[in-house]
Amino acid sequence: MKKVFTLSVVVAALGVLVYAQEDKNPVMPVSKEIPKAMSKEEASQVSDTEWKKRLSSAQYTILRKSGTERSNGKVYKEFKEQGGGTYFCVGCDTELFSSKEKFDSGSGWPSFYDPSQSENVKSVMESDGSGRVEVRCATCDGHLGHVFSGEGHNNPTDKRYCINGTVLKFVPAKGEE
Repeated sequence: MKKVFTLSVVVAALGVLVYAQEDKNPVMPVSKEIPKAMSKEEASQVSDTEWKKRLSSAQYTILRKSGTERSNGKVYKEFKEQGGGTYFCVGCDTELFSSKEKFDSGSGWPSFYDPSQSENVKSVMESDGSGRVEVRCATCDGHLGHVFSGEGHNNPTDKRYCINGTVLKFVPAKGEE
């Protein structure tokens, strides 16, 4: 019994650490212009110190340390209200998703059924034995979220890319600003 309680406390503490470094009110950055993406070579040369300077604490925790944002937060509410447009990696400005593949999964996180540019998103089986598939930016190798299959969502792929909105930069389609 004591071991189970101790493990629960450790797991709860780890969860708090992931959120403790987040900004109190993270937002999804919005840009009026399509950003110029870094190359993989440029992204690979960015030091951890430089990532910390470029990103907010929430973005850094999620993108570089595989953290997560809370479900149903301010960023998710912003995401639900956004019209047509494109979503880019906040770290390296690589195009990842578009509103054409966006759907409301009811999960509390931004959801897409497919990337807009499949070569810009990579999926990696998590090494912790959970069977979850992590989604990473193919350019800067930043953690974006997870992809789930076979949940029964009514979309063309039956996949749900469950993405942390804090690490997305939204560019509205022309006329949607």
